[in-house]
Amino acid sequence: MNEKHFFLADESDMLAFAERLATQVQASKEAAQQPLTCYLYGELGAGKTTFSRGFIRALGHKGNVKSPTYTLVESYDLAPWQVHHFDLYRLADPEELEFMGIRDYLDSHTIILAEWPQRGAGVLPEPDIKMVIEYAGTAREVTVGALTTRGRELLDKL
Repeated sequence: MNEKHFFLADESDMLAFAERLATQVQASKEAAQQPLTCYLYGELGAGKTTFSRGFIRALGHKGNVKSPTYTLVESYDLAPWQVHHFDLYRLADPEELEFMGIRDYLDSHTIILAEWPQRGAGVLPEPDIKMVIEYAGTAREVTVGALTTRGRELLDKL
């Protein structure tokens, strides 16, 4: 797995980092025809939702980006993509994703941002990118790993 480390001093750095990744996703015309799955790991409050908010806004969403902690998923139609932001913190069993119709969220124009993906193991699609966000005092250290060709192409441009 290829990986890079990033030091982000504050929330504005996290939002700018998310925007950089979203910009790379948008830059590739053929990327619109490929799904993208990004796993987001980190303790409570580490910045997973902040990253997701910045990423979704950078793709063109103008309204609020709500945390899907209670709903499990919030979806955004951001042509040409359908972005699904999952927060699986409250998921008791991965099979719950099957009951909620996870397959309906997956197609070639889908971007999945999954917080707490370990709770959906075996049901979520395999990730292209894995991000680990860790506390570094008041800052954050982000490790981004690329697990597919698509993930490596994006990571190389960050």
